[in-house]
Amino acid sequence: MDEPTEEYALTVIDEPRIPGAPPAGPGRGALDENTSGPRSFAERGARLLWPPLAVYAGTAVLQLLVLSWMIPPGGPSLRDRLLQWDAHWYVDVAAHGYPDSFTYTPEGDLTGNTLAFFPLYPGLVRIVHYLTGTDYETAGLIAGHLATCVALCVLYVLMARLYDRRAALVMTVLVGGAQPMSVVFSMAYSETLFLALAAGTLLAAHRKAWLTAGLLACLTSVTRPAGIAAIAALGVAALLEMWQHRRVLYRPLVASVLACVGMPLYLLWVGNRLGQIDAWFTIQDAGWGTKWDNGDAVWHFLTDTLRNGDQWIAVSTAVLIIAAVIGSLVALNRRIWPPLAVYGLSILVMTLCQSNYYHSKLRLMIPTLLFFVPLATVLARARTKTAVLVLGGMCLFGMWYGAYMLTTWHYGI
Repeated sequence: MDEPTEEYALTVIDEPRIPGAPPAGPGRGALDENTSGPRSFAERGARLLWPPLAVYAGTAVLQLLVLSWMIPPGGPSLRDRLLQWDAHWYVDVAAHGYPDSFTYTPEGDLTGNTLAFFPLYPGLVRIVHYLTGTDYETAGLIAGHLATCVALCVLYVLMARLYDRRAALVMTVLVGGAQPMSVVFSMAYSETLFLALAAGTLLAAHRKAWLTAGLLACLTSVTRPAGIAAIAALGVAALLEMWQHRRVLYRPLVASVLACVGMPLYLLWVGNRLGQIDAWFTIQDAGWGTKWDNGDAVWHFLTDTLRNGDQWIAVSTAVLIIAAVIGSLVALNRRIWPPLAVYGLSILVMTLCQSNYYHSKLRLMIPTLLFFVPLATVLARARTKTAVLVLGGMCLFGMWYGAYMLTTWHYGI
């Protein structure tokens, strides 16, 4: 049997449904286009992607309105709020590059520096800066919005292939607006680019565009450390493909190898630059206390907070983490597409099994996707009025929560 070739068209060929996915039918299935007449690529693209583009525009505007309403008089401006915390680090890398040594406090203690931040998003910011002529801060915000727009579009196409367009639309609203830290989609943060590339990896793997999937997974791995999840998902997709054909296939194998190249190269580059092979891990630990602890820190945070917590941010974070875990387990019980399950579980495990600030956990879980799948499929079958009311309420809460964390909470997100 010939190996599958890569596809780039927006229409979808007939192929078996994944386990647990609803059967195809009128108005269902992935992206069945009306082929009653010829259309240009742009026309077909616009017809396909206007729902996620509308979600992006609506959630972006609403988030900015909620954030503007939350900013107290005389404080930092809306722009300053969107460039807080990690955004400063990314913009600094884009503007000045990486340092060539460790960084120390005035007392002589080792601390973090920009080498802890992976290079792809700062690279995108620099490209936007050169193309638009804007300052680096503005370029960072533009890059974030461009990546958000692409991420929601790719996620919509992926979910439409796995389920149907209604579920895809609900999923884009949940991810783009209802998450408690969805405010990050309006900031100069790398989660937006990461989600776009990770969803692109999953979509390419599902379309059996193996080399494209390998390249996207490689790029994902130099956007954030969680890129390991995209590599693992692609590896599972490749194994399933080869198992189906009962032989080793060249393209899936090469894609899996290509996916594994990016992150080690960056870590080795940092080690060579500083003359210490584990320099990146040393910087992460010194600056942010991030290291693998098998979930010990999260377990103590959850148990202490649920027993004795008296701060609502800590309590709400604990409850939302538990909800994400339960949602993920429900998704697994529904036997979703294995690469998506592996991707989501990998991000969840990496987030919960590392020691870092508890108030950053919800942001780190943004690209997970897995825990929203059951809710998206349920709301897709609900009456339109019910779905709109639920999604509207969730979006208002999520956007307010993120705005509160930027305007009132005094610690980084």
